[in-house]
Amino acid sequence: MAKTNRALCVEEGWPSYGVSAELAARIQHACFDDLDAPVERVGMAEVPLPYAKELELAAMPTEDRIERAALRVLDLAP
Repeated sequence: MAKTNRALCVEEGWPSYGVSAELAARIQHACFDDLDAPVERVGMAEVPLPYAKELELAAMPTEDRIERAALRVLDLAP
C-alpha cells in the first residue's frame, strides 16, 4: 500500500462480513489519510454456495473480476 496508496482485498469467501471486510475496515481505519481511493474488495458472489461444480466455479472470484477491481482501484478502468 505504501507504493500506490491503494488497497485491494481478495478472498474466496463472501466479501460481506468476512475476512476481507475486517481487513478493509482495519486498513481504512489505520491508513485513512494515506489512501487515495477506497479499499476495494473482491470475493465470492453473494449467494449461498452452490453444490454443482460449474455453479460453484461461477460464484468464485475470477482473474477477470480481480483484474477489473484492480484497475478500478487504480483509476485505470475504461
